[in-house]
Amino acid sequence: MASLGVDSEQEPLLGDRTPGSREWDIIETEEHCKSRWRSIRILYLTMFLSSVGNVAVIRSYIAGATSLQERTSSMANTSACQALGFILGPVFQTCFALIGEKGVTWDVVKLQINMYTAPVLLGAFLGILNIILILTILREHRVDDSGRQCKNINFEEASADEVQVPQGNIDQVAVVATNVLFFVILFIFALFETIVTPLTMDMYAWTREQAVLYDGIILAALGVEAVIIFMGIKLLSKKIGERALLLGGLIIIWVGFFVLLPWGNQFPKIQWEDLHNNTIPNTTFGEIIITLWKSPRENHSEEPTGCPVEQAWCLYTPMIHLAQFLISAVLIGIGYPSCNVMSYTLYSKILGPNPQGVYMGWLTASGSAARILGPVFISQVYTAWGPRWAFSLVCGMVVLTITLLGVVYRRLIAFSVRHGRIQE
Repeated sequence: MASLGVDSEQEPLLGDRTPGSREWDIIETEEHCKSRWRSIRILYLTMFLSSVGNVAVIRSYIAGATSLQERTSSMANTSACQALGFILGPVFQTCFALIGEKGVTWDVVKLQINMYTAPVLLGAFLGILNIILILTILREHRVDDSGRQCKNINFEEASADEVQVPQGNIDQVAVVATNVLFFVILFIFALFETIVTPLTMDMYAWTREQAVLYDGIILAALGVEAVIIFMGIKLLSKKIGERALLLGGLIIIWVGFFVLLPWGNQFPKIQWEDLHNNTIPNTTFGEIIITLWKSPRENHSEEPTGCPVEQAWCLYTPMIHLAQFLISAVLIGIGYPSCNVMSYTLYSKILGPNPQGVYMGWLTASGSAARILGPVFISQVYTAWGPRWAFSLVCGMVVLTITLLGVVYRRLIAFSVRHGRIQE
């Protein structure tokens, strides 16, 4: 995890130059700097090992322990560690399959270690190790937007160099708008993850086994792409800013879903192909289905593939070519990580140096709601109306989100910048 750091993390924070001097005012001791970054890296490790249930706490801590110039890089590292955990977790589980179902048995405690129990035992061991590291290394650190150490409520005595938390009102309009942006971003990616398997099975006549394998490879590749994007936006954000990256990411997501719209005159394979050759006069659609259902199959071991005839849109909606799907996946894989990191990085800057636990809890709650509602929305719309309507509605949703971002664009600034304490 140390490799995720940058050179600026190795040195204490510097303040403004003293008038008439070429020297910088040191506002952080080397010892404090090392302790602060050890604590932050422990939280990187926590995100890598187990991010479920503690995302809001970790983001809140990192937001309070970093200055504005360090915030984007630290948040990107946090997301990169989380993405690495999501990627490597299934890989480790696959490796444990080599142990087999029988495995080995530890007779002393009657513990059987096999392909099912080994991942659980490893997870428990890593969890205990993580707890030990948190208890022994993690320390409370709070700095203001400039990097000056703030007075910590967990300690009775404060250093003479510590400053009080700056007072001021938080821009609630920007807070609500950022929550909405974060909701839409996670909503869109959650529905994309959900629709990948049924879409590929309908369009390319993949079996369930093929869909699980190929879609798993695609999503794993998107995870690797996300890690690369997380590292890249650390550099881009310093040149063009977080708001511009958020806007650019939303535009790329829109292009990705626009590419995914069905075009052309080639149609997907229908599961009941005999319907095209059925010439029985005065036969209702229901009677045709019953006849086909009762008719013997050529091979009972093969599952039906293609677009189910129960989905009426399969008969008139053009198929989405594999090249379309892959290009769309790559574009969404670029746009989503950028929007994800930039949204909660901006959120933490809007909140300022005040404790952010409650606000980060609301942000995490909005993301959780998006992950619940996204799959429900896309599964209902896709099944009833097909990919053309489903992805058109998503494109419209992204356009509205871009419009919202344009309306509040000037308000998405750091707390200290808004109150005139720091120049943007």
